[in-house]
Amino acid sequence: MSDLALPTKILELDANALPAMVYDLARTCLLDLLGVAAGATQTPLARIAREFVLSQHPGTQPLLFSGATASSTGAALYGGWLIDALDAHDGHVLTKGHAGVAVLPGMLSLPEIRELSGRRFLGELAIGYEIAVRAGISLHNSACDYHTSGAWNCLGVTAVAARVAGLSAQQLAEALGIAEFYGPRSQMMRCIDHPTMLKDGSGWGAMTGICATLLAKAGFTGAPAQLLQESDLWRDLGSHWHFLDIYFKRYPVCYWAQPAVEATLSLRASIPHVQDIEEIRVTSFHQAIRLHTCRPRNTEEAQYSLPWAVACAVQRGTVDQQSVVDDLENPDVIGLAGSVRLCESTEFSEQFPAKRYATVTIRLKDGQELISDRFEARGTQANPIGRVELVNKFYELAQPVLGPGADHLQRIVNDLPEQPITEFLAVLSQAIPYIDRQENSASHATPT
Repeated sequence: MSDLALPTKILELDANALPAMVYDLARTCLLDLLGVAAGATQTPLARIAREFVLSQHPGTQPLLFSGATASSTGAALYGGWLIDALDAHDGHVLTKGHAGVAVLPGMLSLPEIRELSGRRFLGELAIGYEIAVRAGISLHNSACDYHTSGAWNCLGVTAVAARVAGLSAQQLAEALGIAEFYGPRSQMMRCIDHPTMLKDGSGWGAMTGICATLLAKAGFTGAPAQLLQESDLWRDLGSHWHFLDIYFKRYPVCYWAQPAVEATLSLRASIPHVQDIEEIRVTSFHQAIRLHTCRPRNTEEAQYSLPWAVACAVQRGTVDQQSVVDDLENPDVIGLAGSVRLCESTEFSEQFPAKRYATVTIRLKDGQELISDRFEARGTQANPIGRVELVNKFYELAQPVLGPGADHLQRIVNDLPEQPITEFLAVLSQAIPYIDRQENSASHATPT
């Protein structure tokens, strides 16, 4: 494969003529990402990110759900930070990370996006996912460390931005090399062990992809992108879709914690009283056991805490946004989280990342033990979350902050393949005020 063969192939993909199932999944991904983004506007990270971008990246591109504007690089950075602020967005098992969190805000940051039809927008979104996922698989096949998603989703942003902005194959090759070189190869497990607002590097990934595209368009050159050199991985681009293996999260916590949540929920009806619990023992794979924070002090720690997720599942019967944003001082959940014990299974660890398993044993004070089956997280192709439940998830996250606008946005996304993109972009540019959730938590009850 010559140096320009793959960039040429990327540019020749027809975003208006993809398989029907690709458009259907892209529409579901879009709605899910927007629900997460709307809910995430109420996090401290979103407030800080907005203030930073407005002060440092002035420009005319709308900030997602902000009502304000910034440069394309600033809009991409803010959008990636925003979606990443609430760990409920989709991912891909083999990448151990997330594509859409960067690809969508990268696309929305481009002035050229206004010229696209709804159908082409969904097609470009799917293509961005596909390039990002393949780059992520390539990185994990070649790197000795586990990097955050920004290290590879920046290439998906670059590819789709170059397509929309009309770059040549040579310019795209340079842009991909720039993005790969400057992409944030930050160590993911550092943020697992010490959860902070750094999250998964996807804000920087989105911004890097846009920077790389703009630089290449201006004549800036980059080294050949090594992640594109694995010819076997890229040979079937356009005929095979790794994008179709995207998983969805049901709960706004790290996906590694969600098998244990499902196992816990399977036992909940058998618990006589929560006060009867003496110990909750979770057995899972190594990376999940690293989610060990027992008493989270903020939403970032709560989203990366397996004990907290399990405790919320027992106490509340679910893990929702309130669980990881508003309810961190709940004494009942704090007590339950303190009773969680984490155990690693060698068998489960060996099957990661293709499979992610957990079992839960709840020991009661009378000595009785409730033992779950082995569970995987829901949301994969093998263990899917239905469309209706995903739409309900969108409303759980979006309706408390969008109000009736959630219905309007859901209808627009549903009809997008047959509509122009104008109304869609107008809705996304409207402001959602930041609310002090501690003072107003009563007004954010989960809708029925």
